[in-house]
Amino acid sequence: MFNFPSKADIIKAIEDGIINAKNNYSFWTSNKIQLLDADDDFLTIHVAQEISKLKNPPEIFMHANISDILKCSLNTREEYKYFMKEHLLAQDTISLTLDKRFLHETNNDSVSVGVINIRNGVLNKKYEYTNDTEQLCKILQRDKKDDSTLDFAIFAFYLEISNNARIDANKRLINIKESFDKVVANYSNLKSNFKGGDINTIENAGQWCVGCYIIEPNI
Repeated sequence: MFNFPSKADIIKAIEDGIINAKNNYSFWTSNKIQLLDADDDFLTIHVAQEISKLKNPPEIFMHANISDILKCSLNTREEYKYFMKEHLLAQDTISLTLDKRFLHETNNDSVSVGVINIRNGVLNKKYEYTNDTEQLCKILQRDKKDDSTLDFAIFAFYLEISNNARIDANKRLINIKESFDKVVANYSNLKSNFKGGDINTIENAGQWCVGCYIIEPNI
């Protein structure tokens, strides 16, 4: 029997991965370039590395297609077309998909458990981020608990501002979380919570934090 890592362990790995990305980027650029200048994949690779270090690590896929995720999580592989049409899901990719790890007999027996979107430079509430959250909600929703093997979706992000920023990091974080809460509130079968968000202050520079917005079935 495969033991999938706990959500707490995965969230810790996400936070550690983004912090490692920040530390590496600072070191490699002699502290002259902010992590904000890196692309999302720089963070995603570091997060994947930390998740792979967990005891009983899941199978990790970068940029899996939504259709493939649904094929590996709905009760039958053929359901994905109807599911995408019913829930107005366009084809797209997700930063990381976590599957159960086991000896595969065919290329069709993968089982997806969690999906993670990772964004760098999330400074304000924006349509692109609420759209990401909406997309995760659509992928995760179901009428009955057993309709899907997906157990969670996470929007993970890095926020950093300078000393000259008009709005401080804590206020920005509150606004971002509230914008996500409004999206999840439209889904009676989903719930959400937030981990991270500890504000770090760099003297004479600014503030930064790592956040994980977690969405789960509520059935």
